[in-house]
Amino acid sequence: MSNPALWASVMIFASLHLSLLAQPLSKASVADIEQQLAPNAPNAPKTRSLNGTRNLVPEVRSIDLVIQFDLGSAKLQEDSKPLLDKLAQAMKGERLKEMKFKIEGHTDAKGSASFNDKLSLERAQTVVKFIHDKQITPERLVAEGKGFRELLMPDKPQAMENRRVRITTLP
Repeated sequence: MSNPALWASVMIFASLHLSLLAQPLSKASVADIEQQLAPNAPNAPKTRSLNGTRNLVPEVRSIDLVIQFDLGSAKLQEDSKPLLDKLAQAMKGERLKEMKFKIEGHTDAKGSASFNDKLSLERAQTVVKFIHDKQITPERLVAEGKGFRELLMPDKPQAMENRRVRITTLP
């Protein structure tokens, strides 16, 4: 592009578009969750190398959800339970039923690192327990607290978007 103004406009649009994609979801259907977490090609043929091992590296997929807790606690707010119900339903679905997941708790940068590490782990454990209570076996779930080490919006460390639960597929 030879026009600097046009190039700048394209870059601004792209960065705004990417930041919208990075927003944690406060509402999602079971199909939306499955689409985000399931491998791209659910019916792709599985290939093996000559020594019998798979040639394919599992694709790690994730989704960020807005799960609300009481202030400074791991007590789940009622408004977040329907979204977690949909997550559990998606995990039982055909495309995800054999997969394992890491449930990561994330906080904003208010407070000390040690407090937020502990709080984020407790919140992840609360989500794991909720999902387990919906008949998802505990062997499929791992809880991890990230505190504010992986901010979604590093330029706004106290932004609400940083407070989220990320669901990541495990190989």
